[in-house]
Amino acid sequence: MHRRHFLAAGAGFFAQGSDVIKVGVIGCGGRGEAAAMNAMNAGPDVRIWAMGDLLRDRAEEKRAALKSKYPAQVDVPDARLFGGYGCYRQVIASGVDVVLIANAAKFHPLHMMAAIEAGKHVFVEKPHAIDPAGVRIVRQAAALAEKKRLSVVSGLQSRYHPGYIELMEKVHSGAIGRIVAIQETWLRAPYVLYPRRPNMKEIVWQGSNQYHFNWLCGDDVPQTLIHNLDRSSWALGDQAPLRCYGMGGRSTLKGGIYGNVFDHHSVVYAFGGGVRVYAFCRTIDNCYNENSSLILGTKGQCDLLNLTITGENPFQSQLGKNKNPAYDLEHAALFGSIRQSKPINNGEYMARSTMIAVMGQMSCYTGRQIAWEQANSSSFYYPPPAAEVTEDTEAPVHPGPDGTYPVFTPGLTRLGE
Repeated sequence: MHRRHFLAAGAGFFAQGSDVIKVGVIGCGGRGEAAAMNAMNAGPDVRIWAMGDLLRDRAEEKRAALKSKYPAQVDVPDARLFGGYGCYRQVIASGVDVVLIANAAKFHPLHMMAAIEAGKHVFVEKPHAIDPAGVRIVRQAAALAEKKRLSVVSGLQSRYHPGYIELMEKVHSGAIGRIVAIQETWLRAPYVLYPRRPNMKEIVWQGSNQYHFNWLCGDDVPQTLIHNLDRSSWALGDQAPLRCYGMGGRSTLKGGIYGNVFDHHSVVYAFGGGVRVYAFCRTIDNCYNENSSLILGTKGQCDLLNLTITGENPFQSQLGKNKNPAYDLEHAALFGSIRQSKPINNGEYMARSTMIAVMGQMSCYTGRQIAWEQANSSSFYYPPPAAEVTEDTEAPVHPGPDGTYPVFTPGLTRLGE
């Protein structure tokens, strides 16, 4: 059967009477722009059809940038370019087949569910949620997608890296013996900062500067270290931890532009069999930087990101050695599944790895040990509810007289109690 005859509604295919796969982009920052390029790299039949961002002019800017690089694949007239917190509804309703969700992570569960309810395939950037309430919605949305035969692909791109896959297969087959510990590290400078524009509402500015407000991004354990924690869970056979304890704070970043996030975290996770995962992240300029996943076994060590195994069974992978191809490959898998009508669903590890990161962040904020069951049953969420946020909503956090925002205090902060 020619693909133009496939039905979109409830069947997991793309629009009837069309030879193209129409894509809507929600979130037009750097990650949304990159995801759109990854999507178009998946085939000439992919069209960017609609775009939306909290700041419409940012969507306009990214439309122009994408059009200059992919002139035949970007078809976004002004009528399909949207702005505001509610723009996701317009993108989803614009006639697209696929929705790329790459805006503030607070909204990922809401937008994922809305897109799937509307019969759209989805790509969802990490983190997929920032609190236990959001993770529960992600699980429900992934289950609904499976029922409706829709594809769900995660921005946890390590799972699509051919070199990482090759090394994980060797780790799982015993190349480094029994895993005894894993060290996960991501030390970097702060993410992009968006200065406040004149007369911009507080709720809009915080949304535009979302990486620096925990009610929008979840802070750096879910926002960044989630990649590492996903790799740890993968190495351990997709286990969830039994419990964790963490510590963190704000030592260096000063000024209102840095919002209310911490600038350093460390979390220790206890897994079954006595395995410990030691996880570290920091977001401070002019410091030593590192991104690594080191898996320590009784017979050797796997340096996953450098594609090497040392010890009794040394090995060096050549797959994806010079350039990380996973960002393109995850989209190739998504669009390939749509063309072939063979849905893929990353929902299980999306939800598990997100909750691993969320429980670590909760422990850093409170100073308390958090058990897996406790995190999953927690009522904690960052107010206000995502569905209620508009450009007229009162911002949940405001600066003090010195222009800085209050941060959580371990030992005093309580979440979900």
